[in-house]
Amino acid sequence: MHEPDRIIRLKTVIARTGLSRSTIYRKIAEGTFPPQIKISVNGTGWHESDINRWIADPASWRPTIVSN
Repeated sequence: MHEPDRIIRLKTVIARTGLSRSTIYRKIAEGTFPPQIKISVNGTGWHESDINRWIADPASWRPTIVSN
């Protein structure tokens, strides 16, 4: 059975990727890093699977296109 995708916070993303906070947000703006998702009024996080895909191949990471 497939486990649900966890939401991870910025501290975990920094620890897993080795990138600084400013580098993460710069890469999001460039479209070369997974964007965060809103999880509360003042909180954001990332899907762990998106971060894992980026870690596996950061040079060729592109956002997953969801079609209906």
